Amino acid sequence: MEGGLKKMVKKEKEPFHVIHKVPSGDGPYVRAKHAQIVQKDPETAIVWFWKAINAGDRVDSALKDMAVVMKQLDRTEEGIEAIKSFRSLCSKQAQESLDNVLIDLYKKCGNADEQIILLKHKLRKIYLGEAFNGKPTKTARSHGKKFQVSVKQETSRILGNLGWAYIQKGNYMAAEVVYRKAQMIDPDTNKACNLCQCLIKQGRYDEANLVLQDIWQYKLPGFDDSKSRNRAEELLLELQESGQTLPLLTPSLPEGLTFEDDFVEVLERVMNEWAPARSRRLPIFEQISQHRDQLAC
Repeated sequence: MEGGLKKMVKKEKEPFHVIHKVPSGDGPYVRAKHAQIVQKDPETAIVWFWKAINAGDRVDSALKDMAVVMKQLDRTEEGIEAIKSFRSLCSKQAQESLDNVLIDLYKKCGNADEQIILLKHKLRKIYLGEAFNGKPTKTARSHGKKFQVSVKQETSRILGNLGWAYIQKGNYMAAEVVYRKAQMIDPDTNKACNLCQCLIKQGRYDEANLVLQDIWQYKLPGFDDSKSRNRAEELLLELQESGQTLPLLTPSLPEGLTFEDDFVEVLERVMNEWAPARSRRLPIFEQISQHRDQLAC
C-alpha cells in the first residue's frame, strides 16, 4: 500500500505534459495535441493543427496527426487533400509516414486504385534500397508501445495491403500472386485467410483446402488472434457448405514447425547478406515480375 501511495505522489509531481503524454510548450501544435488528447475535442484539434501548419510549427507531426484525426471523423477526403497539398512543406524523413497515413485514408474511402499506385511506389523504394531512409529497420508504435520493424516485415505488410486492394477490385488472380509472395517472406494467419478467399473466388477449392490445412495444422503466426481464427472458421464453413471441403489432416511435422520453415530459413540467410543502401533488394521482386499482366491496375 505504501509503495502504491509513493507512486501516486510521484505521478502528481510530474509535469502536466508528462502525465497526459502531450508535448510541452504553448505553440499551436501543443494546443492541438492538448485539444486532441486531453480535451477529447477533435474538431478544435483540427483548427489548431491548421494553425500549426500555417505557422510552420512542427509541420511534419501536425500534418500527419491532423490527417489521422480527420480519418477518425470520417473526413477522409479532406485528409487526403491536406496531405497532397502540404506534404511539400514536410521533411524528407516524414514522407514515408505520410504515405502510410495516405494509404489508410484511401483504404477507408474505398479508393483501391490510388492504394495500388502508392503501395507499388513503396515496393519500388524497397526494391531500390530506399525504404526506412536507407536503414535496415525502423521504430514503429502500436497501442503506445515501440517496436522494431525490419525491411522484410515491411515488404510482407505492404504486399498484404496490395493483395487486399486487389481483392477490393475483384482481381483475385493478382491478389493471389501477391499474397503467395507475402507468405513466403513473412507468413501469418491473416494473409493465409485472404489467400484462401482468393482461391475460393476462383473456384480452386482443393488449393483453398490446402491453405486451410496449413492454418489449422501448423498454427501460423497470428492464429492465436481471435479475429483471424474466426475468419479461418468462416472460410472452412464456406467450403463445407459448398461441399468442397476435405477432412483436416493430422499434423505430420513436429509441433511448431511448418512446411515453409526451410524456405524461410534460407530466405533469412539471403536477407542477412544484403548489401547496404541502394543495392539492397529482395529476390521476391524478380518472381513478381513474371506476373506483370496479372498485376496491372
